[in-house]
Amino acid sequence: MGLRALAEADLEFILEDSEGGFGYPITLTNPDGDSVSVIGFSNDIALLIDPETGTAISGRRASIALRISSLSELPVRVSDRVKKPWLAAFADINGNPYTFKIAETHPDRAIGLVTCMLELYDDC
Repeated sequence: MGLRALAEADLEFILEDSEGGFGYPITLTNPDGDSVSVIGFSNDIALLIDPETGTAISGRRASIALRISSLSELPVRVSDRVKKPWLAAFADINGNPYTFKIAETHPDRAIGLVTCMLELYDDC
């Protein structure tokens, strides 16, 4: 087994181990309304660095990381505001649920990982 294949196999343990690892349940919903539950890595942080001043500022940056081989289709940003976006939903560590829209996707096909940058979603 080559190094890339080994690294992709290790992603199952790193990203999808919800018993002893970082794996966390995430629900993905495509623009047609079809949902799938996956296990992956999620984060939602509130401290950002202003790139112009280097000063710490309050903000919100959320993302998810998923194994490509666990997905039937890759989520993508839907830039047309008339169409529904791809959504990612997960709860924080206290069980509070949040729904985000996919703002950017960064697939790494060499290792089989897709990282999605998220924006808080308000369907109103």
